Parts: sequence; structure tokens; C-alpha cells
Amino acid sequence: MQVFHHVASLREALAEARRDGKTIGFVPTMGNLHDAHIELVNLARKQCDVVVVSIFVNRLQFGLNEDWDTYPRTMQADMAKLRAANCDYLFHPDEAEIYPNGMDEQTKVICPAMTDVLCGASRPGHFEGVTTVVAKLFNIVQPNKAVFGIKDFQQLAVIRRMVEDLCMPVEIVAAPVHREDDGLAMSSRNGYLSEEERPRVAILNQSLNWVSDEIKSGRKDFPALEDEARAKIEQAGFKVDYFSICNSKDLQPAAHDDSEITILGAMYTSGARLIDNVSLSV
Repeated sequence: MQVFHHVASLREALAEARRDGKTIGFVPTMGNLHDAHIELVNLARKQCDVVVVSIFVNRLQFGLNEDWDTYPRTMQADMAKLRAANCDYLFHPDEAEIYPNGMDEQTKVICPAMTDVLCGASRPGHFEGVTTVVAKLFNIVQPNKAVFGIKDFQQLAVIRRMVEDLCMPVEIVAAPVHREDDGLAMSSRNGYLSEEERPRVAILNQSLNWVSDEIKSGRKDFPALEDEARAKIEQAGFKVDYFSICNSKDLQPAAHDDSEITILGAMYTSGARLIDNVSLSV
């Protein structure tokens, strides 16, 4: 695995791969890699000749009082995992390389659709930071395919919309949610869970699946289902950020005749905010 800190040298290496007719797969991350990240790398490896992974903790997507300063940075362990997964190129830039004119003067990519609801409602400015940095990384790497996890369903939908709107020649590949044995979606923030609350956090996934089963059985009273699911999560001792039944494409509240539905939930533990989702065809 070759490691690059600078845009110019990474571009030079990738230009050579393109001249050889190789396809390029890209996995953007913020590091602190776990098995779910490696599954993204494995999927990129299956579909492309060359795999590029970026590790950059993007301050632009963190809001006030969020955990940018304390976000885990585990570079040596991350590199070992990427080598074991046969990653070809690791791009690990510093902030000045990504934002050479500073973040205050940075040209921003704004996707007005789907960014002020769900996670966007409680994290204002978050998706503006995501779309800006992902657009920059796409311009740097110029991949044929980029792999994102379905766990961050809203992020996936927003990036798909950005790629469509800006006519970017990148195929977005969605990777299934990688879960612990009890159903908890793997996340870098799971390390913030206390021993006492860890056995109870599966309630988020359980509530999502319960609502999915209720809809499959014929229930269409979506607001009532959302309220009942919120009550289940609160009874387990957690604060609900949101629990919403949405149209899978535009993330608007689901209509009774929608055929593709995604149920999305977010809750607060003592030290983390966890998100998850379940999709179904009706």
C-alpha cells in the first residue's frame, strides 16, 4: 500500500493507473476503521482494479459542541487494517491540503434537497460540510466508483443527488449495513457507549425492524407507528432525536402509496448519537 499526503502525488499515481486502463474504486473515511469500513474496501476491491481509501477528519462537517477534537484518530491501526485488505493507495492529507485557503474562504457545495431534515435538522451545516469535502475528494481521486455505507442513508441519498445534479462521472455503490450480533450498526462512535448501556442500545434497530414488520403486515398509520417506536426507545432509557418513516428517494414523509420506504432513527446515549435505518418494498 502506498501512502500519499499530497494531492499532486496521488493524482500522478492514479494517472498512471488510468493510462494502463485500470478502473479506480474509492472509499472516503474519517479513519478509526472497523469491520464495516473494511467491508466497503472489500466491495471496492471486487468491483475495481485499484482501490483508494482516504482518511481525513473533516472539521467542516462537525457542528458546535460536536466531537471533532475528541474523534478517535488511530492511524497506525487503520493502516494495518487497510494493508490486510489489500488497499492500493491511502490518501491521508492534512487540513491545509484539503482547504488551502482556509475553511472560512472555502467554496462550498450545497445540496438544498434532503439536508434540513432528519440528521440535518439536529446538525445544521453538517451536510454542507459532507458534500463539500466529498466533491473535493471526487475531484482529487476521479474514481470510477465510490463506495458508501447504507447505515448513513441520508448521507448516501444526498451524495447521490449531488452527483446527479453536478453531472459527476462517478457511480455511487451502496454497501449493506454491517452489524454486531445483537443488531447494533457498527460505528466509530460505538466506542463511546458505556458498559451499562451497551446491552440496551439494540433497541434502536429492534424498533426499526418492528415498524418494518408492522408496515409489511398492512399498517399504514405512519405517525402512530413513529410515536410507538419513540416510546419503545424512551422506555429503554434513551433520548430520541428522530424516528421517521420516509420515501426512500427524497426522504419526505412516506405516503400511503409509496412503494419504497425507509425507516430512519437516531437516538442519544450518554456519550454518543447513534443512527440506523431499515428499508422495505411495499
